[in-house]
Amino acid sequence: MVRNFLFNYLALFRALVSALTDGRSLHLLAMSASLVFVSTSFYVLVEGWSILDAAYFSVITMSTVGYGDIAPITAVGKVFTMIFTVAGIGIFVATITTVASIFVGNFKVRK
Repeated sequence: MVRNFLFNYLALFRALVSALTDGRSLHLLAMSASLVFVSTSFYVLVEGWSILDAAYFSVITMSTVGYGDIAPITAVGKVFTMIFTVAGIGIFVATITTVASIFVGNFKVRK
């Protein structure tokens, strides 16, 4: 039983490495990271938020969690957020879907 458990975790690790080294997922991860960088920079410059608050808001918005604890105040910030939300959710979903499909395709559970 312990042996099967270890084999499953080894397979899990291999599948994760495969998903993170695949060209499709790397491209999408780079796009996601770039969008978070751009939006974080925008919120720091326009809204005057700290880097941590701006990055937090960017990731929470992209992942559709949206706690509502911080929100843009300026009109420009609100318009940017509307555009960022549509683009961010699309890129986020594409990234997660691609990584998950590669991951599931490579992961096999031993009995």
